[in-house]
Amino acid sequence: MEKDNKGQTQNMSNKTIAFIGTGNMSYAIIGGMLKNGFSAQNIIATNRNQAKLDKVASDFAVQTTSDNLDAIARADVVVLSVKPQMMEALCDSFKSANLDLRDKVIISVAAGITISRLKDMLQCDTKLVRCMPNTPSLVGLGVSGLFSQDIDDQEKAFVDTIFSATGITTWLKEENQINDIIAVTGSSPAYFFLFMQAIEEKARQLGFDEQQARQLVQQTALGAAQMAVTQPEVSLEQLRANVTSKGGTTHAAIESMKADQLPQTVASAMDACIARAEEMETQI
Repeated sequence: MEKDNKGQTQNMSNKTIAFIGTGNMSYAIIGGMLKNGFSAQNIIATNRNQAKLDKVASDFAVQTTSDNLDAIARADVVVLSVKPQMMEALCDSFKSANLDLRDKVIISVAAGITISRLKDMLQCDTKLVRCMPNTPSLVGLGVSGLFSQDIDDQEKAFVDTIFSATGITTWLKEENQINDIIAVTGSSPAYFFLFMQAIEEKARQLGFDEQQARQLVQQTALGAAQMAVTQPEVSLEQLRANVTSKGGTTHAAIESMKADQLPQTVASAMDACIARAEEMETQI
């Protein structure tokens, strides 16, 4: 979604965002939001760990508290950034305090918890958004998949500004696509790391030292990714073909990978990822 920084600043001026749970992902999002023009005074961060709160306050000058209920009561938008197994107890605390959530936008970044399940936990009529960010968000190059049927266009645009602070966003038409995007972007950084690790380990076997091997692999990965980014009109297949002369060294390597069914292995891995995501939804 395109961003209009001036309009963004005006729209966010009277909204307060509370992050319930301030781990690495929330920390990255808060940092990105401030860089994009959000006011620190409109952000509340909570955590049970005082040291983490002190760091957030020191680094970003946002409001901090260990009182989740107080933060939610003062917020217009609430980001639930806790582990899935902690979500039910958190929602129970909201119910016990009789918090009025009807006019708030509640965003969950917890894997495995569907919107219907979260509504059951909250037992109230509120505006829910489900979000699946990935770890490159920690360096401002992430992808966040988003889904909601409860919010209007203005609220959607505001939610978009929150998560586009750490990369790009994509809104999904169906909630079950959350599990698909886990396979495509949520888990896939690990696929790339595994491939890089395999090249690095072989490089060390060939005699490169640890530092050399790491540097060579990461620079090549960075360069290849940048070539794809800067040439969007060129298909990935063509980019690969451009490096692959028939009968040459790269051709020999690619043919070996195809013989070992690398594409099918990747597809099977993604299917396994989706199946596990679907299974988790039945367990929480």
